Amino acid sequence: MKYNPEKIERKWQRYWEAKKFYHTKNSPPAGGNYMLLTEFAYPSGNLHIGHWLAFSVPDILARYLKMNGKNVLYPTGFDAFGLPAENAAIQRNINPRDWTEENIKQMTKQLKSIGAMFDWSRAISTIDPEYYKWTQWMFLKMYEKGLAYREKTFVNWCPKDKTVLANEQVKDGYCDRCGTEVEQKELFQWMFKITDYADRLIDDLDKADYPETVRVAQRNWIGRSEGALLKFPIFNPKFSKGGQEYIEVFTTRADTLFGATYLVLAPEHPMVTKLTKDENLSAVSKYLEEVKNKTEMERLHIDKSKTGVNTGGYVLNPINNEKIPIWVADYVIGWYGTGAVMAVPAHDERDYEFAKKFDLPIKEVVKGGNIEKSAFTENGVLTNSDEFDRISSGEARKRIVEKLKEKGLADFKKNYKLHDWVLSRQRYWGVPIPMIRCGPPAGGCGYQPVPEKDLPVELPKLEDFKPTDDGRSPLAKAEGWVNVKCPKCGQEAKRETDTMDTFVDSSWYFLRYADPKNKKEFADKKKLKSWLPVPLYIGGAEHNTMHLLYSRFITKALYDLGCLDFSEPYLARRNHGVILDLTGQKMSKSKGNATDPDKEVSKYGADSVRMYLAFAGPYDQNIIWSAEGLVGIFRFLNRVWNFIGEPVEPKTADKEVDKILNKFTKEIGDDIKDLKFNTGVSGLMKLLNAIEDKWLTKKQYGTFLKLLAPFAPHIAEELWQTVLKNKKSIHLEKWPKYNEALLSDEPIELVIQINGVKREVLKITKGLSEEDVKRIVLDNENVKKHLAGKEIKKFIYIKDRLVNVVV
Repeated sequence: MKYNPEKIERKWQRYWEAKKFYHTKNSPPAGGNYMLLTEFAYPSGNLHIGHWLAFSVPDILARYLKMNGKNVLYPTGFDAFGLPAENAAIQRNINPRDWTEENIKQMTKQLKSIGAMFDWSRAISTIDPEYYKWTQWMFLKMYEKGLAYREKTFVNWCPKDKTVLANEQVKDGYCDRCGTEVEQKELFQWMFKITDYADRLIDDLDKADYPETVRVAQRNWIGRSEGALLKFPIFNPKFSKGGQEYIEVFTTRADTLFGATYLVLAPEHPMVTKLTKDENLSAVSKYLEEVKNKTEMERLHIDKSKTGVNTGGYVLNPINNEKIPIWVADYVIGWYGTGAVMAVPAHDERDYEFAKKFDLPIKEVVKGGNIEKSAFTENGVLTNSDEFDRISSGEARKRIVEKLKEKGLADFKKNYKLHDWVLSRQRYWGVPIPMIRCGPPAGGCGYQPVPEKDLPVELPKLEDFKPTDDGRSPLAKAEGWVNVKCPKCGQEAKRETDTMDTFVDSSWYFLRYADPKNKKEFADKKKLKSWLPVPLYIGGAEHNTMHLLYSRFITKALYDLGCLDFSEPYLARRNHGVILDLTGQKMSKSKGNATDPDKEVSKYGADSVRMYLAFAGPYDQNIIWSAEGLVGIFRFLNRVWNFIGEPVEPKTADKEVDKILNKFTKEIGDDIKDLKFNTGVSGLMKLLNAIEDKWLTKKQYGTFLKLLAPFAPHIAEELWQTVLKNKKSIHLEKWPKYNEALLSDEPIELVIQINGVKREVLKITKGLSEEDVKRIVLDNENVKKHLAGKEIKKFIYIKDRLVNVVV
């Protein structure tokens, strides 16, 4: 019978679903529970090839772990609220819920075609009121703790989408969704106090197994720096009746204070107009108006021309009492640090460009990496120049701060780039914020939380859900929903009409997988304890900062609230690459260069697509899609089909076959554990090459299929049950055991390096002593050639793997 993937794949998918194969029980077996987490899908309409990469390849690991005795939960669901669905619904003149639910149906069908061991009984959707009830509950708990608050703040505003955008959604000053130029607006917004967790979010990165790229991205995003808060006395201010006033500046380089020649205030700094001289007021006011509409990204752009204006005011340098001018410039951001910067043009590129443009003094205090001694001794920081020679630059900074601290002009301080999470969105399609405003802006009870018994606050159906021009959410139009009684005083009140940032929905979804049907709490504590924290989370590198950071923050907040007994959500994280076309461009539907996985599955089958994506390259790197590569995998599976299609039982087992199977059982298993799926597929190909012309017993054929099963579950099941006549599923079988003793006879490839450069690869017997290996290596002709005339300093041997000869 010819290999027909379409026929056999539908057959076994129906079989697994009917038998509830992947409905995971909470009670762990001896091997323990294991939640393998991937990022749940956004229901955009159709599954793209990137989804297949994200879901089908980790399924190999899920199946391997199950075969090794783990009670594996491989969950899935939909991150279904958000701007793209709302905009698509507006374009089609339909309700976002109708659009989203139709997409979920379509994508569910497509996800099932992967043949992954998803537990659909635990599937979640963030638009389900039974899910977002708990998103709202978490908001209320954080509000009670003071972690959720409402305040006026500057935000990125998209005039076309008519909503607030996160900094990451602004690309070179334009909305990354619609390409419209972004404006700056000052609005009242609900925020989470993520800044309270800045230190823990950095320090706890070492508690989990995160790739260095993730650690670096999160550290940079939080941007912790340790330095000092310096106070610059304001010189002869016109408002001096209340005593001396100061401008506070944060710096990590107090040792360059001697070179500060001017001070720069952010346009938002509250002291700008107070400090501005009357004759400068017109120019300063004009400049402030110009800056208003610039986004933060525009202002921070390194290559842009520096702009600024002189206030006419002065401060005193606290270390030497020199009078220096105060300027206003948009390259200083109001929320970062204190919104004021001491400018040291000799030692800072931005300050240098600004000083050159406006002809400001440049004073060099660090030469050849050394700070000028005279500056330290003349200003009493050190008693003599000999003492200077004995201290580091870090110690010099410390001495300066300590000296100024004695005068009340400085103190040691940490600073952060991270600012609080703005979660208000002025759009319809999101989770309603569960707050009620009693009274006008002034008076009444103010904002009151919705009582827990009234959760969820369901999103009402709206005929007109289009965004408005006045900055209000479309929910303001739902008068019957908006107008309610104040839960505190019983008077007329109104609901909050902003919805939540969808990153709130996705910051806790993995917790719900432990107990998705629970109506009394977001998850039972015993079930949470049995499944979490997540042993391994696999996802895209684009989520290294926002989603990953937000989910870590929410977990820590829930831990502090006593809802969880762990404060770090994931024990390990691994990133996957993206799929590129032959020109090296990322595949996307908008570019028209995307491969349609449904078409490939109809031609070659899900097993071929799965195995090709696993084989195309290291999973953590980008891979180039190749139609020829997919055809090659299809041919390989045809060879497997024909190889096991006509088994003839030999009288005795071929011991050479046992030895080969033993070797690849270990190698392929190790590859899967290490997420080296590409070399795992390569191992299967080598294995088939080695045994294809040999007679195998039923047991030996079975061992081969067990090794294949995680990669190509459908064909493995078909051949296991239909050809080898086994009565229970191959996916209930154990992973084959290997015999360590049989492996010792196998030659290993030993890499030979000279001064760290690879020069030779030798096949030697496994397990040799260092003395024997040294003799073999130094006797090799190629090695001798590279060592000629050189003295061996060290011989480094990493057993059975590598030799490095240091000369």
